[in-house]
Amino acid sequence: MGLSFDLDATEKAWLSRLARQSIALAVGAEPVMPGVTGLTEALASPEAPHGDDHPVLGRPLGAFVTITLGGNLRGCIGTIVGREPLEETVWRMARAAALEDPRFPPLTAREWARANLEISVLDELTPCPDPARIEVGRHGLALQYGGRTGVFLPQVPIEQGWDREAYLENLCRKAGVPQGSWRMPQARLFWYEAQVFPA
Repeated sequence: MGLSFDLDATEKAWLSRLARQSIALAVGAEPVMPGVTGLTEALASPEAPHGDDHPVLGRPLGAFVTITLGGNLRGCIGTIVGREPLEETVWRMARAAALEDPRFPPLTAREWARANLEISVLDELTPCPDPARIEVGRHGLALQYGGRTGVFLPQVPIEQGWDREAYLENLCRKAGVPQGSWRMPQARLFWYEAQVFPA
């Protein structure tokens, strides 16, 4: 296993600008790209890194955008499977994290001025061959069982201080299924790696 891509500094900076512009437009804050009012304009701007030098930006990779405020979660939305170019996914997930996370009210411009942003770009999910091989902090997980699904980003168990067992049990809780469901023959456990960076 290992990441099938490696975002360079230019690509990370560009995805960060896209996410920040998307959120700024969504909450009515000062834009980071003046005059840019939508994704199409952003992608057409001279600063957009395109072409053969940056193919990963056009790959249909999954991505999550996480907003924190004072060290506390304020919004996190993403997709584990990419269905459009990564740039478009990050733009959409950033707006959704600000406005559409059902756990929180919409982010305000005042909050955004103090918030921190993190982007997680996900590699392809594959079936986990052996839960004993899961490395806390390296592998993100997705569990499907009984028609329910739960997903954790690789950084979550580190942030929560979980070992592998706690990671798997909390994944069951996230999916809304009984503890230990990950051990059941009908359960489908997937793992993946991600590149995570502050935006």
